[in-house]
Amino acid sequence: MADQVGRVLGGRYRLLAPIGAGASANVFLAEDVVLRRRVAVKVLHPALAEDDAFLRRFQAEARAAAALNHPHVMAVYDWGEGGDEGPFLVLELLGGGSLRALLDRGVRLSPSQALLVGLHTARGLDYAHRRGLVHRDIKPANLLFDDEGHVKIADFGVARALAEAAWTEPTGAVIGSARYASPEQARGETLDGRSDVYSLGLVVIEAVTGTVPFSADTTIATLMARTQSPVTAPEQLGPLGPIVERAGRLDPAERPDAAELARLLDGAARELPRPAPIPVGEAVAAMDHLVVPDPDPTIITRPAAPKEPPKRTKATPLPVFDQDDTGSNVPVVPDEGERRRRRWPYILLLVLLLAGGAVAAGIAIANARIPSHVVPTITGKTLDQARAEVRDEDFKVGVAGENYDENVPQGQILQQDPKPGEKLKEGRTVAVTVSKGPQPRGVPDLNGLTQDAAEQKLAGSGFRSKIERRNDENVKAGLVLDWNPKGTQPRDSEITVVVSDGPAPRPIPNDLKGKSYDDAANELKALGLVPVRVDDYSDDVQTGQVFATDPAAGTPVAVGGKVTVKVSKGTATVTVPDVRGQSVDQATATLQQAGLSVTGLYGPRGAKGRVVLTDPQAGTKVKRGSGVVLYTT
Repeated sequence: MADQVGRVLGGRYRLLAPIGAGASANVFLAEDVVLRRRVAVKVLHPALAEDDAFLRRFQAEARAAAALNHPHVMAVYDWGEGGDEGPFLVLELLGGGSLRALLDRGVRLSPSQALLVGLHTARGLDYAHRRGLVHRDIKPANLLFDDEGHVKIADFGVARALAEAAWTEPTGAVIGSARYASPEQARGETLDGRSDVYSLGLVVIEAVTGTVPFSADTTIATLMARTQSPVTAPEQLGPLGPIVERAGRLDPAERPDAAELARLLDGAARELPRPAPIPVGEAVAAMDHLVVPDPDPTIITRPAAPKEPPKRTKATPLPVFDQDDTGSNVPVVPDEGERRRRRWPYILLLVLLLAGGAVAAGIAIANARIPSHVVPTITGKTLDQARAEVRDEDFKVGVAGENYDENVPQGQILQQDPKPGEKLKEGRTVAVTVSKGPQPRGVPDLNGLTQDAAEQKLAGSGFRSKIERRNDENVKAGLVLDWNPKGTQPRDSEITVVVSDGPAPRPIPNDLKGKSYDDAANELKALGLVPVRVDDYSDDVQTGQVFATDPAAGTPVAVGGKVTVKVSKGTATVTVPDVRGQSVDQATATLQQAGLSVTGLYGPRGAKGRVVLTDPQAGTKVKRGSGVVLYTT
C-alpha cells in the first residue's frame, strides 16, 4: 500500500497515508485538492475494473449510496469506475474507529451502550431500506464512530456489487462475512431489509458478550448452523434479549423491519440506565497528531507542529476507517529523543528541495505545453451528460458538493467551476455542485380535518393527495382518519389520506317476522337504526306481529337510517255491496271498487239485464279479493 501514497485519483484525490487493508480493497487517508479537505478513499482491487458486470453494478450502487443523506449513514462524496486506478469510493473521514476495532481491543459494551449502537444503526438502515437499498454486510467492521461516538453505517452498495462480480477474492472467501450472514443469505435466497436486521441482532450480541451465535470452525458449518435454529439471547443482554431474539428468527416474515426494531430498542431504553460514553477517544487523539508522509514537499503542506512534542505512542492501527478486519498501517509520531536522533534527514531534505526546484521548473515547462480549451456549459445537465460533454476536451468532472434547489431537478448540475467560457488545461477537473432537488418539507398534521380541508392543506404545502375511504365506528364520516407518509418528504410527493366513511352499514336482521313490534324495534335500535311502525293487513301473520320491513331483511342500512316495520292488523275483510237493480257492467265496477271480483254470471248479460241477487248476499263480510256470483233477469 505504501507505493500508492502520493497518487492522485480522478484528478482530484491525493492519497496521503494507508489506514486500512482488506482482501478486496485498501483504504487511504486522502486530500481533496479541490475542496482542501481530508477524506477516506477506498480503492478496490484493480482486477475488478476488467469486470463489466461489476462496473455496471458498482456505478448503480455507488450512485444510490451517494444519494443517501442520513446522520447514521456514512457519506459517499464521489466515486470512480476504474481504468489504471481501479474502482474507488471517496468517503466521509471518521475519527472514532469501528466497532470491530473497539471489540478487538477487548472492550465490551454495556446493554445500554449496545442499545445505542443498535438504535443508531436501525435508524440508518430504515432510511436506506425505504429507498430500496439493502446493505447485505452488516458487521462490526462496517459500523464506524464519529468523534462523539455516534454510529454511521459504511459500505452501502459495495457488498451487492462485489456479490455480482466474476472476480474472486484472493483469499477464496465468500463475499461478505459469514459470521453475520442471515439464514436466507446462507440459502442463497432473495434478500430484503430483514436480512440486515438479523445481522444487526448478531452484532448487538457480540458487542455485549464478545461472541457471535452459531460461529463454527468453517464457513460452511457456520452457514449451516444459522439455517437450522433461531437466535437465543444470552442473559447478559437483559431487556435487549427478547428484541434480538425477534430479530434472529429463521423466517424473515417473523422479524421486525428496521423501523420496528428502532421502536423496540427505543422502548427498551426506559428499562436501562443512561449509557456511559463509548470509548472512542484514542482514535480522535491519534488523528490530531497524525504525521502524513509527504512524497512531494512542494505540493503537500504538513500540519503545524505542536508547541510540545507528543509522547511516543505504540504503533497500533489507527481505526479511522475499518472496512475489513485485517488491520491498518499508519505512521507513528516520534518522541523528543527520536526527533534529535533523526535531524540529519532534514539536511538531506534541504538538498532534495534544491534538486526538486530544478525538477519543478522542468514540470512547469512541460505543463505549459499542455493544451487548454474553453470550458463548455454543463449546468443543467446530469453528471453522465456533463462527462460526455467534456470528453473531447479531455476534462474530468468532479462533484464538489450537493445543494437543494426548488427549480432544478435532482441530479442536474447547479454550478460549475471554472465557469463556461474560461480556459482549462487538458486533464484538469471541472468541479460541479449537483442539485438534490427541492428541499424536503414536513407533511402537515391533518388530524381532525375534513377531506376538503386536508386536500387544501396538502396542496398549500406542496404535496399531492390521494384519497382512500374506510369505515370507522368512532369517527364521523368525512373526517381524516390517517395519512401516510408522515414526517419530512420531497416536494410534490403523493400523500395518501384515509377519510372516514363513518360506521359500516348494518344489514336488517332476517328474524324479525313474527316478533312483536317492541322486540323488533329494540333489535333495530341496538344496531343504530331508527324503527318506524306501520300497521297493515296480513293474511298469514297474526294481528300485532311483524310481517315485513322496508327495506327488506338483509339489506344494509347506514347507521341512523330509518326502517319501516310493518305490523299485522289481521286478515283484511270487506262488506259485499248491494248491487241489485244494476246492469252487469255497473255491478262489476261496484264490486271491484270494494275489493271484490265477479266470478260467475247466471242470466242475461245484455243492456236490459238487471242484477236480482248476489252470492254472497249483500251485507255479508268476506275476505278482500273474494269472488261474487251475479244473478240477472
